[in-house]
Amino acid sequence: MMPGQIPDPSVTAGSLPGLGPLTGLPSSALTVEELKYADIRNLGAMIAPLHFLEVKLGKRPQPVKSELDEEEERRKRRREKNKVAAARCRNKKKERTEFLQRESERLELMNAELKTQIEELKQERQQLILMLNRHRPTCIVRTDSVKTPESEGNPLLEQLEKK
Repeated sequence: MMPGQIPDPSVTAGSLPGLGPLTGLPSSALTVEELKYADIRNLGAMIAPLHFLEVKLGKRPQPVKSELDEEEERRKRRREKNKVAAARCRNKKKERTEFLQRESERLELMNAELKTQIEELKQERQQLILMLNRHRPTCIVRTDSVKTPESEGNPLLEQLEKK
């Protein structure tokens, strides 16, 4: 007989392969109809000698308590590790943010100082150009020099005129 196939009502327990001798019942004791409508507890009591074969009726084997405890313990350890790793990640991110904030402030101060220094240098340059232009008329030119002050170009004056 194939699984899922409806059994013939005339079949007895003795004609089923091996059921009669294992249960200790005569082959005419149970018909298919009786098996079909039998109370599960009574059937379990009749088939009790099958327990030595470790046959479980209709249930999957449940994991042993220790296995459940081990799995729960593994989950707890994994959660704890994850919690520690997440806290470490948050702290690292916070430190990085604080470092970048300090670096940004430092660079902004440096930028402001450099801009101030640029302005100071521009003013000093203007003052030096003015001093040079005031000194030029009183400057004594050597005679051995090929160039005269009129013939040589004044790069500082040229830059001022361009502006």
